[in-house]
Amino acid sequence: MEWRPYPDREALFLSLAQQIAGQLGQALRLNGRASLSVPGGTTPGPLFDLLSGVDLAWPQVAVMLNDERWVPETSPRSNTALVRRRLLRGHAAGAQLVPMRADAPTPEDAIEALAAGIAPHLPLTCLVLGMGEDMHTASLFPGGDRLEQALAPDAPVLVAMRAAGAGEPRVTLSAPVLAGALHIHLLILGAAKRDALERARSLPPHLAPVRAVLDNAIVHWAE
Repeated sequence: MEWRPYPDREALFLSLAQQIAGQLGQALRLNGRASLSVPGGTTPGPLFDLLSGVDLAWPQVAVMLNDERWVPETSPRSNTALVRRRLLRGHAAGAQLVPMRADAPTPEDAIEALAAGIAPHLPLTCLVLGMGEDMHTASLFPGGDRLEQALAPDAPVLVAMRAAGAGEPRVTLSAPVLAGALHIHLLILGAAKRDALERARSLPPHLAPVRAVLDNAIVHWAE
């Protein structure tokens, strides 16, 4: 794990956007394609705004979420709607959005088809993760009903997850997919999350799921 503190949030977002743009650009030059996985929630919004203004070959970039709540895009809880609104605009409007949800009653009804759409874009070029104060990342929640499956070395690409802290049923990239990304960036803000990360470093993944990705992660932190 590499720890990178910043003097303020603006400096963090500017630096992280530059790093991601450089990593995606290198992959595009070498391979002609790249993939970017991002978190939902409110924290990464400024990062999305900055990335949307970067001049890259976005049509050759596959963008996907780390996880998604099983709600329609019309819901204010939809991470997909957030990504469309904040990231897939400007220069990035032409990026390929890889679906993380389908029009089906439950995640289990669509998970195999969704995973088949994700698999060609692995390993991920760039992965940006958040973390909750309970030390969850993506939708790998402590106490989640399929956490053991999602953490296993032979876990499938995508796992349905239900947990007390999750609200709606969710789908999430599994721990091996997350940990297999070429560049892993963990974005955390504030003292409480810094303290949670310190706790996570001495705990096993089933108690602190973020631990599954920490070894090769760069942690970007500002107060």
